[in-house]
Amino acid sequence: MSDDSENLPELNLQSSLEALLFIATGPVTPDQLAEVVNVSAREVEAELNAMSQVYEQTRGLRIQFHGGRVQMTTAPEVAPMAEKFLGLDVTARLSRAALEALSIVAYRQPVTRPEIDAIRGVNSDGVMKSLLNKGLVQEVGRAEAPGRPILYGTTAEFLQHFGLDSLQKLPSLEPVEAVETVDAAPLLKE
Repeated sequence: MSDDSENLPELNLQSSLEALLFIATGPVTPDQLAEVVNVSAREVEAELNAMSQVYEQTRGLRIQFHGGRVQMTTAPEVAPMAEKFLGLDVTARLSRAALEALSIVAYRQPVTRPEIDAIRGVNSDGVMKSLLNKGLVQEVGRAEAPGRPILYGTTAEFLQHFGLDSLQKLPSLEPVEAVETVDAAPLLKE
């Protein structure tokens, strides 16, 4: 086999990054990419952000950022076609309890199961086990509290499941409006 690399056209940074993300078996760090393409990690991150904007507007792919890593994924709009093409069943639906717990993890991460239980008002053992098995949440450490409870955070699979490029794309939480209280004292006098 001869070395024909000198006869190949030189790829620009974007093309090189696109090819590397395409062949990567999972999420990679900008530092890993920078080492291969011989530029700074800062340049890689800037190029990835520019690529992400273009992909969002005109492509069936997305650049997904999570936990300091990046990967190429299909656009959420393509999911039904991709599932049909691959012969996959429609994505399993999550129960209301699973969605409650998952939203708490997504917005409050890292969060402990007792904190999730306190917010939901019920035990979340089964729900958390289900979310762990589905790969939507993961253990990210231990809290510096009595008993050192496990801290949970979302995964890259969580982002893919909901068609998000990064956690920053989560809808903002709007404060719940205060419920008006009625003074019952005048009613009791009658």
